[in-house]
This record gives sequence, structure tokens and C-alpha cells, in this order.
Amino acid sequence: MKFVVSSTELLNHLTAISRVISSKSTLPILDNFLFNLEENKLTITASDLESTLTTWVELENTEGIGEIAIPAKLLIDTLKEFPEQPLTFQINNETYAVDIFSENGKFSIIGQDGEEYPEAKALSTENTTSVAMSHDVMLNGINKTLFATADDELRPVMNGILVEITPEEITFVASDAHKLVRYKRTDIKAEMEASFILPKKPAALLKGLLPKEDFDVKLDFDNKNAVVSLTNFKLSCRLVEGKYPSYNSVIPTDNPNKMQIDRLEFYNTLRRVSVFSNQASNLVRLKLTGNQLVVSAQDVDFSISAVERLNCMYEGDEFEIGFKSSFLIEILSNLSSAEVEMELSDPTRAGILLPAEKEFDEEDILMLLMPMMINT
Repeated sequence: MKFVVSSTELLNHLTAISRVISSKSTLPILDNFLFNLEENKLTITASDLESTLTTWVELENTEGIGEIAIPAKLLIDTLKEFPEQPLTFQINNETYAVDIFSENGKFSIIGQDGEEYPEAKALSTENTTSVAMSHDVMLNGINKTLFATADDELRPVMNGILVEITPEEITFVASDAHKLVRYKRTDIKAEMEASFILPKKPAALLKGLLPKEDFDVKLDFDNKNAVVSLTNFKLSCRLVEGKYPSYNSVIPTDNPNKMQIDRLEFYNTLRRVSVFSNQASNLVRLKLTGNQLVVSAQDVDFSISAVERLNCMYEGDEFEIGFKSSFLIEILSNLSSAEVEMELSDPTRAGILLPAEKEFDEEDILMLLMPMMINT
């Protein structure tokens, strides 16, 4: 088979799907891209068995059909060195010899039989749920929650993003037992109730692909696998099996102490003060009195401490609570509003952070952080 393709266009597609390839693959064939040529369409696949990412390029100049596995790293490293130009791929379907002709030269690679490349798992025809949604909704849902997923070998369900779809809304949830994020959108609805846990790696792959998308995306899933279809890409992945913990039960509802503060000022103060916190605990104290927030940290072992005062709007009793500063900084960096609201009930119960103003009327964001004990 033979085809002509733009060097830059091919590199862009290969770079996007190469992120799925694992550096510790148990199957040598997975170190390759699978090229499949049918008529004027070149389909390219990359996989790590758990996730499979497919893209396609429409071509004008082709001869023959067939499929071949070509070494991924070698091909990308080669294409990076070409300026924009047409490249001619000439492939022997029997010997798997690949000759790449540029304007000034010829580059030869030996591929492998494409038949050996594992296929992505097909969805069940009976239990599949399908939902169409704006690419922005899916991107925001992943962006707001991915940072809060866990790395817990004992509880794999915590290592992904829970996606719940109902006739009223779609909800994305992530938690590592210290922090929890719940992102809701009321502009996406389904005819039935369904949920699944999207693993961290395919979520991160989608985070890289969705910003380039212009149209709605289609989501299909059954009990074990999901397929996300974009304009130029298709991601198939195995879902995390198991039941996600009841996250609503850990969200405190009666929070009499409420603070509103400039997010960036609060964020920058925490960054400065946390330098002086104990390196093991990373503890910062928040003390609220009147309309003032006092942020402090100390490391007794090194006789260092820091205190900063910030103006805020506060309703409630005098209050002091401790948080792990790195988690609080992470939450504030993932909220996009100019001001944030913090709701507190008790120094031993979780604090809730909310954007003071919504980016979209249809969205509802809640971030929760468990406190740390303050040794007085």
C-alpha cells in the first residue's frame, strides 16, 4: 500500500494519540502505532490495553489497502525533524518494510503485522447508554475534578472521576478522602439514570484533546467500557469497576460560619505563609474574627513562623481551623471566580469552598476540604 500525507498533519495526530502509549507495556506490539488504510482514509491507533485512542486523516493520493504496526517513538522522532512537506509512505504488506520518501531522501523502517494489534473492547449492544454533550461541559467537568482524584491501590474506585447522569443533570465527582470536588451541570440531561467511574489516564487524555474540539462530543458506555467520540478522535477505555462511596453524606449542610474573600489574595497569602509551615504536616491556621482572616503557620523545630491578615466578609462566631496548605492552595487554584465563599461549621468538620459568582448559570461547583487538628 502507498499514501502521501503532510508531515505536520501526521505529526500532530500522532503526538495527540501517543500519550496513551505506556512506557512499561507488557506487549511489545503496543510500542507501535497501528496504521490502517482503506480507500482515502488513514486510521491510526495507539493503545495500552486499558485505553485505546484512534484518529484519522483524509488523504487524496493513495494506492491499495492494508494495515501495519509502525514503531511509535522512531516515527515521531523522525517526523519532528521534518519541515512541512508531503511525505510518501510505501509499505510492503508481506515483508512489513516501510519506506518514507521526503523531498530529499528515503527513510526505511521495519513494521509488524497489524493483525497482532489488540482490538478495543466493543460495547454491549443491550446495556449501552448514549449521551451527547458540549465539549466545554465535559472539559470543565474533567478540569474541575481531575486534581482531586486519589492514587490509592487499595481503593481503585477513588482513582477515577465518578460521572452521574440523570434526567435533570450531569455530575462529576472526585475525592482522595482529604478533598472532594462536585461539579454539576443542569444543561445536560439523559432519559435514564446511569453512572460510571472514568479512570484518571483517559480523563487526562480527554483533557488534552477537548480544548481543540469545536463540536459536541458523544459519550457511549456500558457496565465495563466507555467510548468518547470527537470530530477527529475516538477514545475507548475500560471503566473502573466497583461502587463509588456515598459522597453526599460527607458534605456538611448546616454551616453557620460563612466567609467571602478575594480568591487571589487568599491564594497568594497561603503560598507565602505555607513556606513557614512544618514540612511534615504543611499545617496552616485560619482564624476568623469580625471581618478579618488571620492566616498563620509555624515550624517549632526551626523556630520560624509567619502571620498575615486579610480583610474579608464574615458572618459567624470567632472561629479557628487548620488545613493542609497544599490542598487548600490546590483547591483555590482550581476555582476560577474572583471571590470565593468558605462555609464552616466546626473545627473538626470539613470546610466547603464555593465560587462567589458562577461562570455559567447552569453550573454548580462545590469543593470540600477535611481539616487538620490544631495543637494548641
